[in-house]
Amino acid sequence: MSSARLAPTRMNLIRAARRLAQVGKGVGLLRRKREALVAELFRLARPAADARAQIDAATLDAYPSLLAALAVSGFAGLRSLSWPTREVLIDVEPGSIWGIPISTIVRRPALSRTIAARAAAPGLTGAAAIQAATAFERLTELLLDAAPREMLIRRVGDALSQTSRQVNTLERRVAPALRSDMAQVRRTLDEREREERFRLKRLRTQDFPYGK
Repeated sequence: MSSARLAPTRMNLIRAARRLAQVGKGVGLLRRKREALVAELFRLARPAADARAQIDAATLDAYPSLLAALAVSGFAGLRSLSWPTREVLIDVEPGSIWGIPISTIVRRPALSRTIAARAAAPGLTGAAAIQAATAFERLTELLLDAAPREMLIRRVGDALSQTSRQVNTLERRVAPALRSDMAQVRRTLDEREREERFRLKRLRTQDFPYGK
């Protein structure tokens, strides 16, 4: 809203004052939302850091095991040992936190299996392949457990950035523009009122040049 578009009338001045009050209330609500999002990020930060550390450790264990298994069995051998492949189904439940859409894994199968559950003969599979399979099953479990939390952290971070931008826009652009418009309208109305008083005074002087 600029002074070029705001007609200098008392009605527009009242409307601008009401809008400025609404902007103030909006800033207050957004500030409280921002504080809540910051608190939510702090609450998620420690578990996320611990989960990432576990994933890093599991990764450092899994890929060397895979290289050792490839050295022993080769790519074709590991591919044949991995047959039949299995389909992992998980149940995801949608939800929201502070208006932010999220998804939570409510149920998933256990990924870590025994040698018998993999339908692989120990003598034919080899220790390296068994170790690699166990390490990657553990890594996959950690990734699935961490995925909803990581998504939530990213969504909360995006919402926090958006809320901060909204607060800055209202405080640094909208509110100052409204105050400037209101000041300009007040000056114009005051000038009109002074001109009207001066005109009435001159009319009275012309009608009654010597007084009553």
